[in-house]
Amino acid sequence: MVQIKTPEQIAKMREAGLVVAAIHDATREAAVPGATTKDLDEVARKVIADHGAKSNFLGYGGFPATICTSVNEVVVHGIPDEATVLKDGDIISIDCGAIVDGWHGDAAYTAFVGSGHAPELLELSRVTEESMWAGIAAMKNGNRLVDVSRAIETYIRRQPRPATGKYGIIEDYGGHGIGTEMHMDPHLLNYVSRKRGKGPKLVPGFCLAIEPMVSLGTPHTEVLSDDWTVITTDGTWSSHWEHSVALTEEGPLVLTAHDGGRAKLAELGITAAPDPAPRP
Repeated sequence: MVQIKTPEQIAKMREAGLVVAAIHDATREAAVPGATTKDLDEVARKVIADHGAKSNFLGYGGFPATICTSVNEVVVHGIPDEATVLKDGDIISIDCGAIVDGWHGDAAYTAFVGSGHAPELLELSRVTEESMWAGIAAMKNGNRLVDVSRAIETYIRRQPRPATGKYGIIEDYGGHGIGTEMHMDPHLLNYVSRKRGKGPKLVPGFCLAIEPMVSLGTPHTEVLSDDWTVITTDGTWSSHWEHSVALTEEGPLVLTAHDGGRAKLAELGITAAPDPAPRP
């Protein structure tokens, strides 16, 4: 069953989303050469505490940290530790969430550590992020879930191929519903599968965490012996971007973006819904 939210509930989710946005700001600034992924986790813990929120990652299914720190060929669910020291030229995807009054926010981004990154890495992150926004733009009243999947896949497939030959849209992981739990129905594929059908119709109150994960090679992954860390099977590097989004009567509201998605959606010809917690 898909949980449909009231405007008041979406406003609470917006509060949680703004905490996630603050975590992104702080961890992005801290993701420098010489920092450990444990350092980034400590930064995130402080932001959550300062906002009086709770972590929805820590303890989830036994996960031992506040954020996921996925470096280079790690696609998702990397565990922060003191042994992983960021180096100049690394890329890192940071996935995090927060709970406010029982309502969840969840978002991820890819950051570049230091400088001198290969053009194909810069393009990988851009393509992944833009495909996420294409999916967000497809969150329209009357569309179906598959329209979001199609928008993500179509954007990626239309981009020039990288030097490695292709982009791999990760198959085993995708987006999801979000609300009173971090992961809820429906599961959102980042590509179209005829086996899954069209999926539910999008209506006001529908909330999704839209999160494409793309590699410079294979769409296939494997889980390491810690039962969490997911890597590409061919060792190619990957990017992960995510926002939590609510569909309202007046259009989409990007719950985990500082401006509610207003600026980026405007570039795509879409007016973002009014923000129940507007930023200066």
